[in-house]
Amino acid sequence: MAEVLSPIVSDRIWAVPVSGAAVKFLHYLVFRSEFGGHLPVRQKDMAKEYKITPQAVSLLMAPLCDLNIVLRPSSEGRKGNSYRLHPLAAKYASHDDMEVAFRHTLQAIKAGELPNLRLPSYVTAPPTEGRPNLQVA
Repeated sequence: MAEVLSPIVSDRIWAVPVSGAAVKFLHYLVFRSEFGGHLPVRQKDMAKEYKITPQAVSLLMAPLCDLNIVLRPSSEGRKGNSYRLHPLAAKYASHDDMEVAFRHTLQAIKAGELPNLRLPSYVTAPPTEGRPNLQVA
């Protein structure tokens, strides 16, 4: 069975206010993540695999953390920089697994146990034909 990627971030990545380099790094994070969003790789190992410095990893990660696409666990009991993808931005083993995870995630957000994603709202749908008139806000 093929893995399933959450459409919430992937379908709206064109509207996310981050650099192209951060979007590319997000794709790397999704690739490296486990089902549900856990990232089993440390920041220095990400830097080595991605062939950049640990400081560059921090710079690419910062806007993704600001949008809550990438979550940094609380500093209590953690060693170094550990991260995970927001459950609404993660990949799953199946569509059913994703639906169950989304239900739990929405309950956790409502209970204040998990932050919501900070994605821009749709104003208009992206054009399906012709050249879009894209402008920086």
